[in-house]
Amino acid sequence: MKNLDRRTFLKKTTTAGLGGAMALGFPGILKGSPNERLNFAVVGVRSRGKAHAEAIQQVENATVTWFCDVDDVIIDEHKKWHQETLGYVPKVEKDFRKLLEKDDIDVITIATPEHWHAPMAIMAMEAGKHVYIEKPCSHNPHENELLVAAQKKYGKLCQMGNQQRSSYTSDLAIKEIRGGIIGNPYYGKAWYSNTRGSIGKGNVVPVPNTLDWDLFQGPAPREEYRDNVHPYNWHWFRAWGTGEIHNNGTHEIDICRWALGVDLPTKATSSGGRFHFEDDWEFYDTQNASFEFEGGKMINWEGKSCNGKPFMNRGRGALIHGTNGTILLDRDGYLLFDLRGNLIKEEIEPKGGGASNTADTRGFDALTVNHFINFTNGVRVGETLKAPIEDASISTMICHYGNIAQEVGGSIQIDAETGKILNNPEAMKHWKREYEKGWEPKI
Repeated sequence: MKNLDRRTFLKKTTTAGLGGAMALGFPGILKGSPNERLNFAVVGVRSRGKAHAEAIQQVENATVTWFCDVDDVIIDEHKKWHQETLGYVPKVEKDFRKLLEKDDIDVITIATPEHWHAPMAIMAMEAGKHVYIEKPCSHNPHENELLVAAQKKYGKLCQMGNQQRSSYTSDLAIKEIRGGIIGNPYYGKAWYSNTRGSIGKGNVVPVPNTLDWDLFQGPAPREEYRDNVHPYNWHWFRAWGTGEIHNNGTHEIDICRWALGVDLPTKATSSGGRFHFEDDWEFYDTQNASFEFEGGKMINWEGKSCNGKPFMNRGRGALIHGTNGTILLDRDGYLLFDLRGNLIKEEIEPKGGGASNTADTRGFDALTVNHFINFTNGVRVGETLKAPIEDASISTMICHYGNIAQEVGGSIQIDAETGKILNNPEAMKHWKREYEKGWEPKI
């Protein structure tokens, strides 16, 4: 109940703050007229950035004026794709920092490797830009703290890309759970399954002349270039990525947290390993992470990166168990079951936004469109964000706890008020990373 009260308070004060900003015309929060064009810069455009651009195309009076990437091959491909798909080509910049100086950018969206997420977002808000940041919003817990503090200090809106928060059926399910449709909800089970192949053993090779390897690394300590890192496998290296629990688990863990009405856990436990292949993958292809919360509630996430056997006939989803029944939530809708597993009710997610509900290879779907519309309405007219960074960062923090628990032997205790790990100096060594000299994010 204490966590629920705090969440309600945060929501009310956030909404009240936006309302006050509207009344006063405070430019730090709101852009202005709904009819005024919003100019976006999309950073990182190999795949997810394309979903950002397509979603922006669905927003009234919005356009991409700039895009940014560190690889000339990706830049050239994106120019062609943007022209063929969206009918125009934005201006291009390889160095993100130069975008901060541009007057024709109101919003920066971030779809880069994960070690860049928080540092970019902090710099963008300091420069007066609103931010849409992909999950996970940080590479480590320290960056989580900095990012939330930066949003409060600079007063710009920041939404995380956990787009199922903008699902009609998920929102409906949460309201019905709050209304008691499954009794007292106490256990959320989240899962993700895929059939990822081996990334092999990388060789140190010359950096391709099309890639700015120094800008790619940015805040991360410098390493030699290997031929199995770029453009996607950075996900599985600790220098740049955060593993599958962040790459995909963030979504369903967030849904479970939303449904249960919990914030930070009191305990995190994890088991797993790199079982499927012997290669350079530094995280876990199989992980079972559990989180306990005040009030007798818990969340479990099962990740299988290399074995695609589905659960409940789905590769990903979330089950919310309560004293009177269970709700299954995914991006296509929700199913309500009684205690014996009999199907009682089904709600199907409506299609919209020029996209299906099933994400394509870029992750583009109707939920992404809905999430961008909510975000831009927040910028323009003060609509309450579905995933403001102060709340969304909590789901990212839970994933950090899962990885840290795995690293230190299976279990950690957490202060649910402060978020700090208790009585475990070894675990706290993972709170912050080492940064390349001159690149450490600060506010």
